[in-house]
Amino acid sequence: MGLQDMADGSDPGAGSEPEARGRSEPAFRVIARELERQILAGDLPVGGALPSETSLATRFGVSRSTIREAIRVMEQIGLIRREEGRNKLRITAPQTKAIGAQIKTAFLLQETTFEQLWEVLSAIEPACAASAAIRAGEDDLRRIADNIRRTEQRMDDHEALVELDIEFHNLVAAATGNGALQLSRETVGELFYPAFAQVMARLNAGERLLLAHRKIHEAIAARDDRQARLWMERHIGDFLRGCDLANLDIGAPITGGMTKAKHA
Repeated sequence: MGLQDMADGSDPGAGSEPEARGRSEPAFRVIARELERQILAGDLPVGGALPSETSLATRFGVSRSTIREAIRVMEQIGLIRREEGRNKLRITAPQTKAIGAQIKTAFLLQETTFEQLWEVLSAIEPACAASAAIRAGEDDLRRIADNIRRTEQRMDDHEALVELDIEFHNLVAAATGNGALQLSRETVGELFYPAFAQVMARLNAGERLLLAHRKIHEAIAARDDRQARLWMERHIGDFLRGCDLANLDIGAPITGGMTKAKHA
């Protein structure tokens, strides 16, 4: 299969590296996209070895240097990894951190606002709490309880409260046992929750945060998904109210942090 075959379905052999350079998309990106398609289709199974550079170069009708560029792209998106101490490449499922980094970049470049992230979390976090009430194990409950105990001990430390709040939400998400939910909220949470430090610095919100965490934990432990959802909705809503009380602009892009709101 040549590059032209991937582009328009013509006969094998029609594609060549010079032709690829003449198109708007570089040859290595066309090849990377085709390899990604094959991985998603299961033609290149996760855990299996990637064909050699030579065989891929012959197959796509390009030089080995072009194949190496395509491989670098695949490594960057987490679909290929190099075995330690060996030159062998294997197909791999992207790790959460790799996916999260790409999503973060997209959010930042699109000038996403704190309000937009809040709207996303307003949907995801209550769903996590309700799911955790149904699926959480005893270890999950112990970890959440330990987080609350440590929160009680750091009520005068705003920075610690922010870190503990992020940890609390991560633990609730982990208690769902739902990887899709965890992946959906993790990156958004990492971008959003540090902004809570600005609210904490202006308002004495620690007691309200602690109350919400206790109530959410109690509901999860009681297997009461309705109350878990309700208290998480209130908890997420507190951030919006805190921004209003602190006169912070939640409509600001996440790239620059929240500034004082401008009133007409």
